[in-house]
Amino acid sequence: MLIIQLFIGGLLIGMTVVIHAVALDYIIRRTRKLENFLLQKSGRFWKALILSIVIMAVFCAHIVEIWLWALLYMFLGAISGLEAALYFSTSVFTTVGFGDLVLDTDWRLLSSIESANGFMLFGWSTAFIFEIMSQLYKREASKIEIQK
Repeated sequence: MLIIQLFIGGLLIGMTVVIHAVALDYIIRRTRKLENFLLQKSGRFWKALILSIVIMAVFCAHIVEIWLWALLYMFLGAISGLEAALYFSTSVFTTVGFGDLVLDTDWRLLSSIESANGFMLFGWSTAFIFEIMSQLYKREASKIEIQK
């Protein structure tokens, strides 16, 4: 059962990494287009609006990834019921891991794999958001320099 869990966990990590990469690529492309529009329409609040939109979009990517793990648990019969599977997947993915729901020994390694997956994806997201914020402030500073 160990090899099966490692294989399934590896597949899901691969899927979530691809989902995350595609989502972040999409977000960065849309952010660049949105920046000029918001700069003209919202005045001094344009950076806050862009960052809020970016954070919500990244959060949506995490939601999709959590759902993917939850659906796996249901498919495997490791957890019955959508609400329980989502609750378990969310607590594991976010590394909170309350422990009030646990997997049978046949599947419990998957929860550790999901936790590592979530930890890495949240780290990636944090770096991504920081980079977006950094670039926004750099572009604003260069626009101010040009105006002087």
